[in-house]
Amino acid sequence: MEDPIRWRNMRSAPRDGSRILVTIRASEQGPGAVDLVYWSQGDRYGADAWRSSDSVPGMIVAYAEPELKCWMPLPGVNTDAMVRPPAWEGEDEEELDGSGI
Repeated sequence: MEDPIRWRNMRSAPRDGSRILVTIRASEQGPGAVDLVYWSQGDRYGADAWRSSDSVPGMIVAYAEPELKCWMPLPGVNTDAMVRPPAWEGEDEEELDGSGI
């Protein structure tokens, strides 16, 4: 199985609308950064492009192919690695923060 936590070439990025992480190339607008994006086919708000997930109709943040360096899938949740805190075992509920409702 392929290691999901690594950067990959943009040519292999999914264009099915799923959200992915991308590295944006450094430019005169600023240093390189990471953004959460999805591929959007052209619509009344813009042409085919990678759009930031922060985009909304009327304020689309779109990236041209040359602006993006690489991508990776969103990290999954490993439920086996999740640790739950133990239940509180104190005697006096007055110690708790809040009303206890």
